[in-house]
Amino acid sequence: MLTRLHISNYALIDVIDIEFDGGFNVVTGETGAGKSIILGALSLLLGNRADSRVVRDKTKKSVIEAVFTGYASALDDILKAHEIDITAGEVLLRREVAPSSGRSRAFVNDSPVTLDVLQTVAATLVDIHSQNQNQLLSQPDFQLMVIDTMSDVADALERYRAAYAEYRNALRLFYSTSKSIENARKEKDYIQHQYDQINCLGLDAGEQQLLEQQRDRLANASQINEALTTMLRALSDGENNALSLVGEAAAAAEGMALVDNDDIAARLESTRIEIQDLRDTLESYSREIAVAPDDLQAVEERLNQIYALQHRHNVDSVERLIEIREKFRLQLVRLQSADVDLKELETDARRKKTAARNLAKEITERRKVGAERFVSLLLERARPLSMKNLRCEARLAPAQLSPTGADAVELLVAFNKNQELMPIGSTASGGEISRLMLAVKSIVADRMELPTVIFDEIDTGVSGDVANRMGALMRRISENIQVLAITHLPQVAALGDSHYKVYKHDAADSTLTNIVRLDDAGRKEEIAVMLSGESVDAAARQNAESLLKNRK
Repeated sequence: MLTRLHISNYALIDVIDIEFDGGFNVVTGETGAGKSIILGALSLLLGNRADSRVVRDKTKKSVIEAVFTGYASALDDILKAHEIDITAGEVLLRREVAPSSGRSRAFVNDSPVTLDVLQTVAATLVDIHSQNQNQLLSQPDFQLMVIDTMSDVADALERYRAAYAEYRNALRLFYSTSKSIENARKEKDYIQHQYDQINCLGLDAGEQQLLEQQRDRLANASQINEALTTMLRALSDGENNALSLVGEAAAAAEGMALVDNDDIAARLESTRIEIQDLRDTLESYSREIAVAPDDLQAVEERLNQIYALQHRHNVDSVERLIEIREKFRLQLVRLQSADVDLKELETDARRKKTAARNLAKEITERRKVGAERFVSLLLERARPLSMKNLRCEARLAPAQLSPTGADAVELLVAFNKNQELMPIGSTASGGEISRLMLAVKSIVADRMELPTVIFDEIDTGVSGDVANRMGALMRRISENIQVLAITHLPQVAALGDSHYKVYKHDAADSTLTNIVRLDDAGRKEEIAVMLSGESVDAAARQNAESLLKNRK
């Protein structure tokens, strides 16, 4: 429940620090006193849009802060999911609005959060209901939420939503694959042509580098041949060549070895053999270079084919061409088995749809029971609110699978005898919708884990015994959750467990809004004013005292 509220530098408010109790809290005050200002500040904690115009003193920021206790355990999971510190038994929400830009910052337990997170957290703590929200009662989504609250479908809905998500994912995969196959079939001839162009070359990884090296070598064949001729002449072919000279030296060394170190002869023989081997290598290389003109043309033609494909596919290596070839090959393979694959995806989507629909049927059956329970309770609680002829029906109709199941809910009512049942939005007046919504809130409150609900003048336009009954209904709601009711009706104000008055007072240079908790005497006086206006007499005070006694 809301235990403490701090507002500073907001509109006509300088500083407000107020504490609230559990049960039924009523807030009163003259028209224009600033009740809507306090509610507007509180609504910022629910994630409403901030505006720099609300900042009273432009030299400092506006701050709204609220402390909630007694919240549902599910909120701890939300806090953990967003890495927000959990404090013992309470949650602190704060919103700060900058004076110039109107930009705001939000905090939960002093951790900075986005507005989305603030809204998620606040939605588990408080519900503000005002007259302009009565139109929710005619909206199918709200009606479905109410029926679900009465139908014990939370566990079934969780299982259904998981199954529905699987079905939707399978369906998306089927359609995306079908589209890809359709596009691929349109381009099959093109894909086949591109594949054939690359495949016919029989490319090998590393081939381009070897060809470019070979081309460079063959392009310089004449210079290489000239160098080879010079080397061979020096080694073996020329007069006084190295091979014959080393041979002579080796023979001489053998004769010397008879009388001295034979190592020289061995080394010379080794040198002769090395020169012989080097000559053989050069002669072999010379024979290869001899066919250079034909080989060079073949290499250049091969490279030109490779370069042309690289340019066409905007790549710069044979390896990338091989990757593209493989991509085209796989596309062609997939097209050959496309019908089989698509059929398997379709079967999978149908199977998952059946599983989701079976869970949806379970939810529908629970909703039928919940709808009957809701209608019975609604008639029980709404008829005393000057709607004795009220009739109601909650119709469930089959609908397409959606995240909420396979049901369309329509709430039909009739307020007068012999009147045909019609949708709420087309038959109810503003006052009737207000009373119906209060009855609905009282039913839902019995099953909600929401700590606090705020009613903003939902009793406007009613009086007399109806006002008493609306007040009693709000008091009944407060047996389970904290209720804050902003009201102009003395009958409702007298039923509160705690009473707060919003008022204006003049400061030195401005008029300010404030709020105070009334003691017994203050309550009596405030209710007397509400009964008789500014001129409060003994009769008004006596009537006020009587109303307060009736509360007990």
